[in-house]
Amino acid sequence: MSTVSPPHDPATHPGPPSDHTGAASSAASGAGKETLEDYTLRFAPRSYRRWGTGMVAISALGGIAYLADFAIGANIGLSYGTTNALWGIAVFTVVIFLTGFPLAFYAARYNLDLDLITRGSGFGYYGSVVSNVIFASFTFIFFALEGSIMAQGLKLGLHIPLWLGYLTSTLIIFPLVVYGMKLLSTLQLWTTPLWLVLMVLPFGYLLIRHPDSISAFFDYGGQDGKGGFDLGSVFLAAGICLSLIAQIAEQIDYLRFMPPRTPENSRRWWTAMVLAGPGWVFFGAAKQIIGMFLAVYLIANVADGAGVANQPVHQFLEIYQDVLPHWAALALAVALVVISQVKINVTNAYSGSLAWTNSFTRITKTYPGRLVFLGFNLLVALILMEADMFSFLNTILAFYANCGMAWVVAVASDIVFNKYLLKISPLRPEFRRGMLYAINPVGFGSMILAAGISIIDFYGGLGSGLKPYSPLVAIVLALVLPPILAVATKGKYYLRRTDDGIDLPMYDEYGNPSGQTLTCHVCEQEYERPDMVRCATHDAYICSLDLSTDKVGDHVLPAQA
Repeated sequence: MSTVSPPHDPATHPGPPSDHTGAASSAASGAGKETLEDYTLRFAPRSYRRWGTGMVAISALGGIAYLADFAIGANIGLSYGTTNALWGIAVFTVVIFLTGFPLAFYAARYNLDLDLITRGSGFGYYGSVVSNVIFASFTFIFFALEGSIMAQGLKLGLHIPLWLGYLTSTLIIFPLVVYGMKLLSTLQLWTTPLWLVLMVLPFGYLLIRHPDSISAFFDYGGQDGKGGFDLGSVFLAAGICLSLIAQIAEQIDYLRFMPPRTPENSRRWWTAMVLAGPGWVFFGAAKQIIGMFLAVYLIANVADGAGVANQPVHQFLEIYQDVLPHWAALALAVALVVISQVKINVTNAYSGSLAWTNSFTRITKTYPGRLVFLGFNLLVALILMEADMFSFLNTILAFYANCGMAWVVAVASDIVFNKYLLKISPLRPEFRRGMLYAINPVGFGSMILAAGISIIDFYGGLGSGLKPYSPLVAIVLALVLPPILAVATKGKYYLRRTDDGIDLPMYDEYGNPSGQTLTCHVCEQEYERPDMVRCATHDAYICSLDLSTDKVGDHVLPAQA
């Protein structure tokens, strides 16, 4: 399959700005100057979604080629022993899949990114800005982690100093992310087969050539040598792994381009959604186990292996050297690292730029363009790399996990309990300004409480006995608080309006967002029905982005009684 550019893309071919007066006019003109866009702050229209289900799934799964899982698996194995680490990975897998499923379904079904879903799932129009910052932080933390791994490979293979490797791994990403989904889908498609061969075959060879390494792996008791099952250690390991919970938002940045679900493609649609959505965790868990396995192998079989056991480039170099000359093994190890890091960091940079742009636009009513925040995200990641974040990786990830889980689990809880079971939250998502309250205490309050209390526990504020269980505290609170608060508030803070003033159906006969187009009177472009709202001051329609950049608010419909 190949990508097909749409015949008309309003985001990439802006027309002349309207001459109508008002603050929204100048803001819309500024937004129109962005020429390389991917529906940053919008519903993704079906006219743009020309990719098949298979292409979307491959593109989304291509983004999980990162080697951080190998480092994470190695770190938790070294810290807590194989038994506790494996149970921690199992907890991580179950939590990620169960919470990611409803989010991925909503993204693929309604063609929205996770921020737009969050707005209408208990957070409100401005309330989701906080969760957006949490996600943006995820992208630069993991960009820095992946960039550090790439720099280690460049140092080993080409003797490039780490500081220069950090800079190189950052700068090469910028031009690859400029063109958004069009280039990313092609990049992920063509690099995935080579990546799979470089990663999977050496590991299979190791299992066949050194079968005794399997028993050594299961017997490994960690650096302290205790090794037995310990529930506290299990949750400490799970907490580090659960820092990856926000990865579902990056998967969703691809899933929002899924084609409409119809009776003809229903099976393919569901398969692609599950595999590329919550199913990413099975691939991630497998990589963590492999990383742990390789670390134990290096400790047992390589001189000074303990010092580099958690560095993926050394893990694979040692395997390659078992069958190839050193120069060839080194070349393949460096190639694997570079390909993996490019595949994931284009996604980290792309998703981070969307998240920062989204938050900035809503707060300031100014649209600076995605490329501005692409540069900002890369700069923050570079600073983290130069500060050697790899050396205190476990602490960073364990702390971040509390915030990430509080957000994602709260949104999942609202969808499952408040939308489908209690039917308090509107079933179909809403994201447009004026239709939502600024802040909804249901999701926003749940996230703040869950994150705050779990962080207090993370630092021992609830007692040393509960300290290892801060991930569990975040999960439980974020799960139970949304239905409690929804019932307590009677759901009155979800919708500011139920009528958007447009007398056209929002969805087609199969429940997919309508493809019917309307003209925005501010930017004079056509957008599909779900992206439009009737203007409060004109007998016309306005698109969601121009509504977001309306500084005066004169286009925003009044609250409904």
